[in-house]
Amino acid sequence: MSARFLPHLLAAAVLAVAVAGCQRGPQAEHDPARTVANAGESGALVKRAPRAEDITPPTERAEREIDWRPMELTDGRAWIGCDPDYATKGDGTPLENLGFTAVWHGVAACRDEGRLRLRYKGKINAEFTALMERVSEVATTQGVDTRILDIDSAGGMIEDGIRAGDHMAEADWTIWVREGAVCHSACVLVLAGGDMRMIAGDVGIHRMIRIDSEATSRAELNRELREVHSLTESYLERNGAAVTVADLMMTVPNRSLRLLTGDELTLFGLTGPNAVEDDLDRIRLGRKCGESFVQRRDRFFRAFDNECTALAEQVEDMNECGRALRQRFGFPDEACPAESPLAEYN
Repeated sequence: MSARFLPHLLAAAVLAVAVAGCQRGPQAEHDPARTVANAGESGALVKRAPRAEDITPPTERAEREIDWRPMELTDGRAWIGCDPDYATKGDGTPLENLGFTAVWHGVAACRDEGRLRLRYKGKINAEFTALMERVSEVATTQGVDTRILDIDSAGGMIEDGIRAGDHMAEADWTIWVREGAVCHSACVLVLAGGDMRMIAGDVGIHRMIRIDSEATSRAELNRELREVHSLTESYLERNGAAVTVADLMMTVPNRSLRLLTGDELTLFGLTGPNAVEDDLDRIRLGRKCGESFVQRRDRFFRAFDNECTALAEQVEDMNECGRALRQRFGFPDEACPAESPLAEYN
């Protein structure tokens, strides 16, 4: 996760037990090979062969301007709230459309907090990608740096899952699948793009489906899907997730759903801190603050996980534990106070 995002994420975690507890993942007693028949509305749809712009890594693309033409959410609903504690505060204010004025006012309500939670329930499609791009741009303009996507989606279009995930990888998003929510099929690709993933609901994968396929044999259908499989592998690799996910999207029958256990989510790089972003964060911090700072910061967070997260239900105790650890490890650092853990307490 990014250096500036991590302190805000920890602050969000101590505000509500719901957020702090979401990092556990599905219960371990799930059968590792568990599948669910009748996948229902789940979808991993492919509408075309990949284009060059899809294969090109995001950092090599020309900067894409946000298209602010009026747009409605026809296959989903969105809300913007400023507090992760949805049980007490609710889902937030409905985002009626994706026009500039609606998005601006929705995000502006969270400017003082410096933190927003975007609740989305619906399909992964071009509208979802536009939602993430527009909210990200406005949040950056208004200085709302802590961003949580609270998602509940049974899937949708593979290409849009990749496009949205690549955008989120550059925009400092945490992704939260709350208890009772799902993230199935194409939604799993969105998880790969988050800086941090907190999962309490079900995450599941099944075989992708080619829309309007003209295949008349297994070989022809395989050629169509191999193009998208290669695109998906490349996306997962650059975002620190296992290419095994792409393989499962070729093998699990689309009428079923393979639910991933907590251990599998960790193994596949789909939960907790994003490994690639963590490496980039360490490189940036090493250049700015020195390697000894990075090593001391790592020791702080290991101690925080071991000693403080167990106090999640006692918010004041968790705060006090974190502040005591800061003193023990010599934070705030004199040379890099803003990069120090829990910098909001400086």
